[in-house]
Amino acid sequence: MKKRIVVLGGGESGVGAAVLAHVKGFDVFLSDSGKVARKYADRLDEYGIEWEEGRHTEARILCADEVVKSPGIPNDAPVIEKLRSKNIPVISEIEFAGRFTDAKMVCITGSNGKTTTTLLTYHILKEAGIDVGLAGNVGRSLALQVATEPHDVYVIELSSFQLDNMYDFKANIAVLLNITPDHLDRYDHKMENYVAAKFRILQNQTGDDSFIFWENDPVIAAQLKHLKVEARMYPFSELNDPEAAAYVDDRGEVVLRKDDDDWLVIDKNDLALKGLHNVFNSMAAGLSASVLDIKKDVIRHALEDFEAVEHRLEYVRTLDGVRYVNDSKATNVNSCWYALESMTTPVVLILGGKDKGNDYGEIEQFVKEKVKAIVCLGVDNTKLHNFFDGKIPVVEDATSMAEAVAKCRDLAADGDTVLLSPCCASFDLFKSYEDRGCQFKDCVNKLRSVKEQ
Repeated sequence: MKKRIVVLGGGESGVGAAVLAHVKGFDVFLSDSGKVARKYADRLDEYGIEWEEGRHTEARILCADEVVKSPGIPNDAPVIEKLRSKNIPVISEIEFAGRFTDAKMVCITGSNGKTTTTLLTYHILKEAGIDVGLAGNVGRSLALQVATEPHDVYVIELSSFQLDNMYDFKANIAVLLNITPDHLDRYDHKMENYVAAKFRILQNQTGDDSFIFWENDPVIAAQLKHLKVEARMYPFSELNDPEAAAYVDDRGEVVLRKDDDDWLVIDKNDLALKGLHNVFNSMAAGLSASVLDIKKDVIRHALEDFEAVEHRLEYVRTLDGVRYVNDSKATNVNSCWYALESMTTPVVLILGGKDKGNDYGEIEQFVKEKVKAIVCLGVDNTKLHNFFDGKIPVVEDATSMAEAVAKCRDLAADGDTVLLSPCCASFDLFKSYEDRGCQFKDCVNKLRSVKEQ
């Protein structure tokens, strides 16, 4: 009798897992409590996979031998709790896909910078001619690629939600960029639970594997004091620390070390991605490539010609002397901190959205130093007003992106920057951070110069 695999969630992750299960000969059923997008429904039908939308039929789910859960479904969802009560294993798509490939896995997590570092690492490996796939929170489903177009190496962006349901999977190269408060609503509002989820990226590693991490992150440093790490450790630092595997020297040059030598030296001003956070991302990606024995000239060239990630400090346009920058991907406070750190002009800042237990104290000093006005864009801006009112001259509200951009235009002067870096999730007014960023860009691009009016 065939083993029954039930997949919960009909998006990129879930449909990929369903296809892989079908290809491997399992009895497969997919269930989504919402609507399955047409492209995913067509793929399920192409493979003859049974599926449902708009409900979870328990009679068809609770008979599973194993369940593959999409990361967006919380662990305390009623259907998950019922599965747990019946001792039915629940795993992630990444865990499931890992069983059917012996490819090398470069896995990247952190509260901020995951997508940029993942794409940058993928770019370096592509430039080196490696047969590489891009998966996880970016790219295509890992399971789908394993099923239909296998690669020698995968670069995978992993969220804490994905790591929660990974057990036997192993990262050959694990990258931990940073840990700051995020998604605490999914972790009983306990930071230690979130930290433990992030450190699951190290599970199952051996002495043949590699761990790349920011050694100056206080949360990472504190956690490492209580752990025995089996993998080879490659710390990176923004300080002049020649003992680190990568660091920034006193001349502002990024140094990657190999075999106890300063193997690759590159002026940080020559990096394609600007700002302190992107120095970290570049060091992490460069170290990953060096561990895979990519030639240093390839790494250097790729670090210099990489194109920025959409919605992450993305320049939109300059109009009437005002720069407009889309940082919609800044869905937590620390990410906004890095955005503000990189600003060199007065800022009109758009904040707001679905608060995830944010502590705005982290950006308070930068706001006082650099921000001349805040436009709060959200359904409920009470927490923003309680924190920022009286600390800067202007704090206004907007209930749509068009209204927010119009207010920013009125508040900004020649030489200023309008920065969308919301600190919050997008789900109160927008479908996603991508939708929020695209609406921002559309509204900005529709603005007309005062000379044309």
